[in-house]
Amino acid sequence: MSGKRIIVVGSAGRMGRMLIETIHQTEGALLVGAIEHDASPFLGKDSGLIAGIGENGIRITDDPLALFAAADAVIDFSTPSSTTHYAALAAQARIVHVVGTTGMASDDIAKLEAAARHAVIIRSGNMSLGVNLLAALVKRVAKTLGEDFDIEILEMHHRLKVDAPSGTALLLGEAAAAGRGIPLDDEHSVRSRDGHTGVRENGTIGFSSLRGGTVVGDHSVIFAGPHERITLSHNAENRIIFARGAVRAALWGQGKKPGLYSMMDVLNLGDI
Repeated sequence: MSGKRIIVVGSAGRMGRMLIETIHQTEGALLVGAIEHDASPFLGKDSGLIAGIGENGIRITDDPLALFAAADAVIDFSTPSSTTHYAALAAQARIVHVVGTTGMASDDIAKLEAAARHAVIIRSGNMSLGVNLLAALVKRVAKTLGEDFDIEILEMHHRLKVDAPSGTALLLGEAAAAGRGIPLDDEHSVRSRDGHTGVRENGTIGFSSLRGGTVVGDHSVIFAGPHERITLSHNAENRIIFARGAVRAALWGQGKKPGLYSMMDVLNLGDI
């Protein structure tokens, strides 16, 4: 077997298993490493069996150093602290690092930017084709409509999700802000409303988060203007869409110059 050699971080989790399955099904991609944290009960187990694709000979490990030295890319849906650690390793090894981790703070992003001086780092709050196309459309609509239309972003995820707003909601908020030519900062972003809030401040972008059940991910961007309303929506029905996008990004990053990229770059959506 041949193909671009890919490592999966968090290989025993839901996304990790799906990534292993997707790599197995993708021509030109080859799984060469599966990583878990040092307390994982899956250490030493065959990653193919854990992912449900049959034995593949790739044992789950908590030691990334040898794997990074012999890989072309790493796909990482983990935690901010783990992601910044793996970004530094990717920079040392000069390999592609695909980051699907959400909930990253400004300090974490700064560490990714530093690593991107030596590695190709592709980061997105959502790896799916549909969501990134939605973000491109949101940017265009926000630019076209201007501040006569209020922007509200509504998202819902499963009850186990730990961060809010979701990374995808923030991705969409950033697209809307870019369309208006403003930063998505505290001045232009409203994350919650409770009690006597007063009238809505003109030019702000609002966020609402719902949690419950097993919802994979629902996102809507509402443009509410005088006497009319436009709603752009995306509904994720299966996490496989994130895995497919991440593997596509890992393959796309081969041969690119070091830098911090997004799925908009991977899908060539920047000019929409």
